Amino acid sequence: MITRRDFFKGAGAAAVSATAVSKVGAASLPEAVVMTGADTHVPPAPANGRHFNPVVTLNGWSLPWRMNNGVKEFHLVAEPVVREMAPGMKAHLWGYNGQSPGPTIEVVEGDRVRIFVTNKLPEHTSVHWHGLRVPNGMDGVTGLTQPGIAPGKTYVYEFVASRPGQFMYHPHADEMTQMAMGMMGFWVTHPKDYRQQAVDRDFVFLLSAFDIDPGSYKPKPNTMLDFNLWTFNSRVFPGIDTLPVRQGEKVRIRVGNLTMTNHPLHMHGHEFVVTGTDGGWVPPTARWPEVTTDIGVGQMRAIEFLASEPGDWALHCHKSHHTMNAMGHNVPSMIGVDHEGIAEKINRIVPGYMAMGEKGGSMGGMQMPLPENTLPMMTGEGPFGGVEMGGMFTVLKVRKDQKRGDYSDPGWYQHPAGTLAYEWQGELPPPSRQYDGGRSAMPAPKVQAGPELEVTVRKPTGHSGH
Repeated sequence: MITRRDFFKGAGAAAVSATAVSKVGAASLPEAVVMTGADTHVPPAPANGRHFNPVVTLNGWSLPWRMNNGVKEFHLVAEPVVREMAPGMKAHLWGYNGQSPGPTIEVVEGDRVRIFVTNKLPEHTSVHWHGLRVPNGMDGVTGLTQPGIAPGKTYVYEFVASRPGQFMYHPHADEMTQMAMGMMGFWVTHPKDYRQQAVDRDFVFLLSAFDIDPGSYKPKPNTMLDFNLWTFNSRVFPGIDTLPVRQGEKVRIRVGNLTMTNHPLHMHGHEFVVTGTDGGWVPPTARWPEVTTDIGVGQMRAIEFLASEPGDWALHCHKSHHTMNAMGHNVPSMIGVDHEGIAEKINRIVPGYMAMGEKGGSMGGMQMPLPENTLPMMTGEGPFGGVEMGGMFTVLKVRKDQKRGDYSDPGWYQHPAGTLAYEWQGELPPPSRQYDGGRSAMPAPKVQAGPELEVTVRKPTGHSGH
């Protein structure tokens, strides 16, 4: 694995200024930097070009560039990759520069950008710059605006990053397969004046989904709805890094959705406002406070808040099945079903069978034998036991003593005395129950008897039942 320090050191040496690029270098491709780990890498301040405040990609990194006669040059390589989704599970995906999603691309409003795209996939591909204003021939739609990039070939995209904001990149070639295999990345265009829209911490990540059978390594690209792994940047809890911040800091989180459904992103402990979309920045007069924002398919949202409340606060999709791993579909409910004696009989036929669901969930604590390369549905340990989560779930960690610019995990929050829920040790009074469903508060009006009505039911035919 190439370390962050090594490749930025190399990138800086190769691109300290436009005049430092030799004629040979100007005619050659920029270095294709590869990252294979899944840690969150905090980018340094830009070594050349106009200054901006870098973003921090959750479980990811930002792609280095070189300056070539005033043009900011990047090199993306579309290729098969191996992504660790959480400790104990790896997926064989397609991505860019060693990872899925690919590296975040950061530029400044007004930059002329040149992106070299090399295809190492077994089929043709392209890159669409989702939400960016580009010349039509640079839009990356195979067959419509360009030929596909054949295996082994390199294409060049060049345009001016004219509009600041948050965007994405992904293929527009065999899109069903290539995006289902993990091909996507984040793009940030910073404002010309780095003091505009400035925050203390700026996190970015993409929402993606995969259908990977337990015990297998490759996604099923033809799945349309029944995905079983829901991810932040192709990672699932407990493999998703935390978001450590300093109390009192202004924090931005930018999220893009490239799954096939919407995601109500919910944050505990704080209110936030939606300050940006993929269409631009939201005027301050049009913002309102939220604790959950719904991110539709193909959309992006930037939320901002003041990290005023110390603690370990959950950040997750509020669709409960999106906070689980390796889910099963079409499973009947066994709540309230007496399993006594059944498991023993079934074990005679199916050794190792475990009866599940009689009293509810708690699947995170079940010690079921799992196939190789398979995660439990609910997992993760907190300071008080099992968190019983998976998928799209992580923790915002707000600390008074977190140093500015420090993104290391501070450990579990230590609750001040008197601020932690506790078990009641006294006697419980008998419950006072109501059995009339509120009818005593709203008595039904007297209705005079009328003629009986006959209801006719017609069975739907054709498409009327859709």
